[in-house]
Amino acid sequence: MIYLKTEDEIELLRKANLLVSLTLTEIAKKLKPGVTTFQLDTLAEQVIRDNGGTPVFKGFPNPYGPPFPASICASVNNIVVHGVPDNRELRDGDILSVDCGACLDGFCGDSCYTFCIGEVKPEVRQLLKTTKEALYKGIEVALPGRRIGDIGYAVQQHCESRGYGVVREFVGHGVGRAMHEDPAVPNYGRQGSGKQIHNGLCIAIEPMIAMGKRDIALLEDKWSVTTRDGLPAAHFEHSIAIHQGKPDILSSFEEIEIIEGKQY
Repeated sequence: MIYLKTEDEIELLRKANLLVSLTLTEIAKKLKPGVTTFQLDTLAEQVIRDNGGTPVFKGFPNPYGPPFPASICASVNNIVVHGVPDNRELRDGDILSVDCGACLDGFCGDSCYTFCIGEVKPEVRQLLKTTKEALYKGIEVALPGRRIGDIGYAVQQHCESRGYGVVREFVGHGVGRAMHEDPAVPNYGRQGSGKQIHNGLCIAIEPMIAMGKRDIALLEDKWSVTTRDGLPAAHFEHSIAIHQGKPDILSSFEEIEIIEGKQY
């Protein structure tokens, strides 16, 4: 069931999402070769808890194995999503997708950003640029009267027309008191299909795009999902509200982009 949010609920969602954005910003400040994703996870949990929130990823149930053990998903290079933080050091030329969720005052924030570590190959930077563009293409069409399929169509067309693979097994979702609510928001679709969009709808749009083919595999940890061909993947996510007739982005990349100098 889809729950449309009130003005007050949208503002509570905004606060939760800005806490997630703050957390991703603090991670951005620490990124360099030699840092481990476990260190970044420790930092993220501290930022979330110091600001009155709770990390919603930690302990999240898994039908295939143990609950998620960390506060962020840290997906390196060919890991598409749900990478488990560990003690492996990041290297020059890596990319790192950090997906973060936090609950504050009963509402959940959710956002993801793919970072460059040091000097990254131009073709990989182009993948990141296209994936971020696709996120905003999807947001642009999230208007009252349109349909969820319009969002997926916009993302899919932008990425596939440039030769990238659109991962289909993982999708965006509604956001609210629970981290995952209805409706599902795929990154592919047909125009005019799916649930209709109304004012008060709050969703996370999150393109997960592969440099090569879209085929994926689950690793032995039963969480990390990799591209089958071993090529890199990027993941960007904003939580938005359809508010007063237009999409209102509740999370923010602004401070991250200042830190990284808008590299792409």
